[in-house]
Amino acid sequence: MTECTVDGEPLPFVPGQTLAAALVASGRIAWRTTRTGRRPRGVFCGIGVCFDCLVTVDGRSGQRACLVRARRGMTVTTGKEDGDE
Repeated sequence: MTECTVDGEPLPFVPGQTLAAALVASGRIAWRTTRTGRRPRGVFCGIGVCFDCLVTVDGRSGQRACLVRARRGMTVTTGKEDGDE
């Protein structure tokens, strides 16, 4: 198993795993909230159709965690800068 960094914390993953899968495997099912109502959001469709799992990867915001494969050394941040609705 290897690691990337999410919100300053190490996140273990297996090669080929998406960020969303690694987050869920670590017990994190929501990583942002909506602007209206502050409703939690995480992976919903898992195939890149919706925008519930948005994260910032290495400074690029609006990335779908369900489509981005985790890789060693990547830095991921979550939260309102990631396209809250």
